[in-house]
Amino acid sequence: MWMKLVIVLLLVPQLAFAHEGRAVPSDVWTHWNTDPVILAALLLPTYIYFRGAMTYKVSGWRIGCFLGGIAALFLALISPLDVMGATLFSGHMLQHLIFVLLAAPLIVMSRPAPVLLRGLPLAWGKGIGRVSNTTWVHHAWSNVSQPLAVSALHIAFMWLWHIPALYNAALLYPLVHMLQHASFLGSALLFWWMILTNDHYGLRVLAVFIVMMTTGVLGALMTFSNLPWYTSHSLYVSEWGLTLLQDQQLAGLFMWIPPGVVYVVTAGWLLAGWLSAVELNTLKRERQLMKELSDA
Repeated sequence: MWMKLVIVLLLVPQLAFAHEGRAVPSDVWTHWNTDPVILAALLLPTYIYFRGAMTYKVSGWRIGCFLGGIAALFLALISPLDVMGATLFSGHMLQHLIFVLLAAPLIVMSRPAPVLLRGLPLAWGKGIGRVSNTTWVHHAWSNVSQPLAVSALHIAFMWLWHIPALYNAALLYPLVHMLQHASFLGSALLFWWMILTNDHYGLRVLAVFIVMMTTGVLGALMTFSNLPWYTSHSLYVSEWGLTLLQDQQLAGLFMWIPPGVVYVVTAGWLLAGWLSAVELNTLKRERQLMKELSDA
C-alpha cells in the first residue's frame, strides 16, 4: 500500500499543482480542487502524523500547529483560492503568502519530524534515521541552514518566480508550477525552522529584517508600477472589476503589508528573547561572582 501511494505521487505530481480552470465571481465557490493526488499529498502526511502521535508523546498545541499548517495548505490548494490563483495575479499572490506566512511557520512550530518518523513503517523510519545521522548529512545541513544562507535562498526564490517570463511559464506548464510551489514552501519551511531553532539571536533578527526589506521592495515595485508586468490573467480579470494593473497593485499590497506585519512581530519577539537571554546571562555572572567573593 505504501509503495503504491508513493509511486502514484511520484508519477503524476503535475496534477497536484495545476490550477483547476478559471473562475468568475458568480461561480467561484463551485471550483474546489478535488484532484486525488493533491488530496493524498495532504491526507497521507496527516495520517502518518496521527499514527506516530499514538506512540510518541507530543503536546496538544504542537498537534494543533500541525493541523493548522495542513489546513492552511488545504485552503491554498483545495479551496476556490486555487482557481483564483489562475484567474487573478492577486489570488496567486495570496496563495503563495499562505504557504510562506501561515502553513510553513505552523508546520515548523509543530516539530513534526520525530512524530512522522514514528508514524512510518518501522523499516522506513529506521532507514531515514540512519541516513539523517550520518556525518555528511549533518555537515551539509549545518551549511545549508545558516541564517544568511537560508535568507538568501528564500529571497532568491521570491524574486526569481516573479520574473514575468518564469511566472507565466508556471501558469502554462504544470511541472514548472510544481517547482514554483515547492520552492516557495520548501524555502519558507527552511527559513522558519532557522528562525525558531537557531541560537544566534543577532543573525536571526538580521535575517528577518533582510527578508522583510527585500519582500517589501518587490511589493512596492508592483504597487507603484505604471505598467502591468503579467499578462497571463488578461482573459478573466475584468470579470472581477479590475484591470491588469489594478490586479498587480493589489498583489503588491498583499506582498508588502501582511509580510511586513508578520516580520516586524517576529523581529520584536526575537529581540525580546535576545534581551531576556542577555539579562539571564548577566544574572548568572553576578551570582557566580558573589559566590566566588563569599568563598574567598
